[in-house]
Amino acid sequence: MSTTLPRPRPDDRPDQVAQALATYDAVAEASAALVIESFSSSFGLASRLLGPSVRGEVRTIYALVRVADEVVDVPVPPEGRARQRASLDALEAEVADAMRYGSSANLVVHAFARTARRCGITAELVTPFFASMRTDLDVRVHDEASLATYVHGSAEVVGLMCLRAFLAAEPARERRYDALAPGASRLGAAFQKVNFVRDLAEDTGELGRSYLPGLEPDGDPATQDPARDRWLDEVDADLAAAAEVVPALPSNSRVAVCAAHDLFGALSTRLREVPVTTLRRRRVSVPTSTKARIVARAVARGGRP
Repeated sequence: MSTTLPRPRPDDRPDQVAQALATYDAVAEASAALVIESFSSSFGLASRLLGPSVRGEVRTIYALVRVADEVVDVPVPPEGRARQRASLDALEAEVADAMRYGSSANLVVHAFARTARRCGITAELVTPFFASMRTDLDVRVHDEASLATYVHGSAEVVGLMCLRAFLAAEPARERRYDALAPGASRLGAAFQKVNFVRDLAEDTGELGRSYLPGLEPDGDPATQDPARDRWLDEVDADLAAAAEVVPALPSNSRVAVCAAHDLFGALSTRLREVPVTTLRRRRVSVPTSTKARIVARAVARGGRP
């Protein structure tokens, strides 16, 4: 069944139609913002620093990502994984339909589709994302190759979607996109790998997934902390590479990206100080007061890491 909205009736007045569509668009964007504020405190904080012209766009991207993530992380008894797969397939079909026609009866999908059409986000980025989400239903333990593919689809393409939003108003946006895309990809990868280390308790304990080779639940305890440090070394290298391109971002996004970069850098540092045996029991986070100081420093530096 199509998810596109009904076309206006011939007897509808143009001003009434325009008002109805504008109201629906506004409600869709508000729904996306609510998803982000409810599920991600760090991203919610950083997103407030985005310029008004891109803040809504980025929130719609992350709202769709969050909804898809919830589909694969929250089982629906008694059908379980089969139901999750069917729901994810339906969501991907809704997104493709809405990107084609510009509207959807699903508010979060509607908001994302409008962003995609305005900013030039295509199936080249959306398809790998849903492929990675589907992997969560099938793969319990990753090796180096499957992890690289997963991180590309679950995180790198999300960074590239956001870059499309940042550059939407740029006159030479394709040339700028090509220059900044490697840094955006590595920032997305850094965020994802930090999350894997932070979420060891949930991923291995509750969801039964092992993303990072060397940090498997049945691994040798003596090798766990060195393996964690190896992954965090990768994170820090990705963050360093991303920092090189942050100053070249448009002013509407530079400070927010810098703040997010620094928040995840602080989380990486904090994770190094906690034994893996502890990470398997509880989730480590950056205190709210520290987050506030990091954001204030990013603002004071004008978004330059």
